[in-house]
Amino acid sequence: MKIIRFEDNGEIKFGILQGEEIKVVSGDIFSDYQITEQVIHLNTVKLLSPCTITKAVCIGLNYRGHAQEMQLALPDKPLIFLKPSSALNHPAGEIEYPAISHDLHYEAELAVVIKKQAKNVKAEDAAAYIFGYTCANDVTARDIQKADGQWTRGKSFDTFLPLGPCIETAIDPGSINIKLYLNNELKQSSNTNDLIFKIPELIEFVSHTMTLYPGDVILTGTPPGVGSMAVGDVVTVELEGIGRLSNIVVESI
Repeated sequence: MKIIRFEDNGEIKFGILQGEEIKVVSGDIFSDYQITEQVIHLNTVKLLSPCTITKAVCIGLNYRGHAQEMQLALPDKPLIFLKPSSALNHPAGEIEYPAISHDLHYEAELAVVIKKQAKNVKAEDAAAYIFGYTCANDVTARDIQKADGQWTRGKSFDTFLPLGPCIETAIDPGSINIKLYLNNELKQSSNTNDLIFKIPELIEFVSHTMTLYPGDVILTGTPPGVGSMAVGDVVTVELEGIGRLSNIVVESI
């Protein structure tokens, strides 16, 4: 089931996407909701990020191919950093190129959407805390990341977390293709079977560090092929069985 969040005549709603039609949902999608009889056509609404977050927990260096690309040893435990809720961006939203950066990068990622409050979860119980999966772009000001020696500022500018277009609730994330296109040119291509730390392990590790809340996301890492973007570029993350997330890069206001 593909769940979307959208704006319709100034009102924010959730719905279930079926082809080009949306069946409107009432209630809280993370607890108790009902599918109504109201149907809206997709091309009449504005798609929003499919969830709101208190935080995005991101995993660094979690594809074997990316570790090899960076000529780094495989980590023995997940490397985590955070993106704030203010970085959240929408499908078709504009990625703002910060005036103080000169090397803006894309990073295609599979994001796990948390279903309910999670604290000290065991890996074998992790499935009960997963609402579904969506596409993410971990936009990074690489020069700032390198200059700071830690990752927070270079990862956290406004618009640096595009999510969408939907949350897919019925998919096995263990072996799905992940791709990224820059101006329709393929730049990243891998499969989630190359993940070093699998999703249940990540939920256990993260939830033993911090409490996760409904709608929070875990970005599971990026495959090899990361690179630069310029103003005017269109970047598209594509995840098999989930969809395509496209954004354009613009000058920062």
